[in-house]
Amino acid sequence: MKNKIGEIAGKIWNILGEKEDVEILKLPQILKEKGEIVYQALGWLAREDKINYHSKEKKTFVSLSYDECEVFKNSLKNSLGQDSQENSSKQQKK
Repeated sequence: MKNKIGEIAGKIWNILGEKEDVEILKLPQILKEKGEIVYQALGWLAREDKINYHSKEKKTFVSLSYDECEVFKNSLKNSLGQDSQENSSKQQKK
């Protein structure tokens, strides 16, 4: 169970990195997972100060904290850099 919660926390982190914010009640649908697991994963992320909660029009939304947004952006840059390096290496071998 703990592994599953960690896995879902990672998926939530990626979703929130790609989107500005997400309504909490929509996360189980987006992830196609049971609400109880999704909400436990949100708790995990909240405990680690990786997410922020806020309200809009009487709905609760969640987003990555500022620091986590920076981590997400850097991880994208790094993965894009690795992809372009791998493509360059493949082209040089031809």
